[in-house]
Amino acid sequence: MRCPFCGGEDSQVKDSRPTEDGSAIRRRRQCPACGARFTTFERVQLRELVILKKSGDKEVFERDKLARSIEIACRKRPIAPERIERLVSGIVRQMEAIGEAEIEAEVIGQAVMEGLKSLDAVAYVRFASVYRDFREAKDFEEFIGTIETVARTGAK
Repeated sequence: MRCPFCGGEDSQVKDSRPTEDGSAIRRRRQCPACGARFTTFERVQLRELVILKKSGDKEVFERDKLARSIEIACRKRPIAPERIERLVSGIVRQMEAIGEAEIEAEVIGQAVMEGLKSLDAVAYVRFASVYRDFREAKDFEEFIGTIETVARTGAK
């Protein structure tokens, strides 16, 4: 593993352990050239997924990009990082389980929406505002109205 600090070609593994949810191996490494320490994560990847965007473009699926978007929606909310990691891992497993190499962006967006709905209402609305491209305060009012209606009636 290349050192992210000096670019050294080699690093030594000092400690390995599974992550809390068991979906990855966390490795603490040290560079013999500069002495810097850093952490890497090793995950199973069943297949390389490609996202089909609304514009027709294709983009390689990046787990870290998914995690960042969920973390942004959850920023300053009382949500443990482990819960966010479990949500991200669950969404990735869902996408891999579809069995297709190419997945529409909308499918991923809906999976995130469903996950955030059960995780935190504020994060859910934040993500929805970007995902559904809210342009005015009225858009927020209408969306929150649908959430309240669903909560009162118990419908989905």
